[in-house]
Amino acid sequence: MSDETLNAAVTDYGIQVLLVDDQAMVCEMVRRMLAPEKDITFHYCQDATKAIQTAAELGPTVILQDLVMPEVDGLALVRYYRAHPKLKDVPLIVLSTKEEPATKAEAFALGANDYLVKLPDRVELVARIRYHSRAYINLLQRNEAFEALRKSQEELAHDIDRASRYVMSLLPKPVETEVVKTVWRYVPTTQLGGDSFGYHWIDEDHFAFYLLDVCGHGVGSALLSVSALNSLRSQSLPDVDFRDPSAVLSGMNESYQSEQHGGLYFTLFYGVYNRRDRILAHASGGHPPAILRHGNELREVLSGNLMIGGFPKVKFASSTIDVPPGSNLYLFSDGVYEVTMPDESMWTFDDLAAYLRNTQPEGVAEIDALYAKLQELHAHPVLEDDFSMVRLEFP
Repeated sequence: MSDETLNAAVTDYGIQVLLVDDQAMVCEMVRRMLAPEKDITFHYCQDATKAIQTAAELGPTVILQDLVMPEVDGLALVRYYRAHPKLKDVPLIVLSTKEEPATKAEAFALGANDYLVKLPDRVELVARIRYHSRAYINLLQRNEAFEALRKSQEELAHDIDRASRYVMSLLPKPVETEVVKTVWRYVPTTQLGGDSFGYHWIDEDHFAFYLLDVCGHGVGSALLSVSALNSLRSQSLPDVDFRDPSAVLSGMNESYQSEQHGGLYFTLFYGVYNRRDRILAHASGGHPPAILRHGNELREVLSGNLMIGGFPKVKFASSTIDVPPGSNLYLFSDGVYEVTMPDESMWTFDDLAAYLRNTQPEGVAEIDALYAKLQELHAHPVLEDDFSMVRLEFP
């Protein structure tokens, strides 16, 4: 919330004085004392039985309360003020005809803010009224600002929740065909993370899949992640053959230079599987290797390049790898293995590879079990980074 918005949310209160005293002469004398002060509005109540109602309706910034009144004791009124939800914080200046330490002590114990022997000097009375009113007005404005901030945070949380659900709606549904099967899990470390992924058929022979990881978290990273994901899903990069991973990374790099996107950059793995010759062409820009598993054999799938958006006119290399029948490819972000444990040691890429070698692919349950293990290692249900993993099975 900006300072201008916050200032607009608070009321510009004036000083409102309520005198509760049964003596008309005292009321007139106080009125005359305050008359020269143009920023002070004076009100009075001579009927003690109506003091609470009058104060609640008026909303004074300070109450001058006489102690000796017919029908209702002044100290009892102090107690009632402090018990009233609208008046419990209003400053109370008790007026008495005597300097009595015991009476003072009781008044303060019941919640009075000040004690004056009536009638005080005009200069002193005005000074005390201004002092207590200023403190109370500051309290009212602070409470209004907090309430405006709370409402703003609720609206922001609602918007972020909608944005989070939108991001999740962009992620692909699992695929199960004779050519390829997919399962995945995505758990952002905040409501809006920087990871996203997808896959689709380019034509009847080529199946593309990709995972990107924008630096940082929050709205900015999520917006860039969604924009980059849409470029890949819609194949909207100009003059790019989306069957050529190196061309895709080059096109993404030129379209998403960090200086044009708030200093943000991202890593990207992009692969294309040719179902006829069972060849996987792939390129990675600053991204962790994918892992191809065939039986108990694991192979790193990587073609090292710079991250996307760092430097213009960069040349990106791609590679190919055979995909034997029955292989599984694991595609993930670094949040799947860079997990800090309570002793400050790190779960590493090698640890992840060893874990995958010793587990059996069983639908999405395999990935869920991995996530649960990382939560256990981290000793906290929320990991430090987004958890994104896609497993592709090639029968």
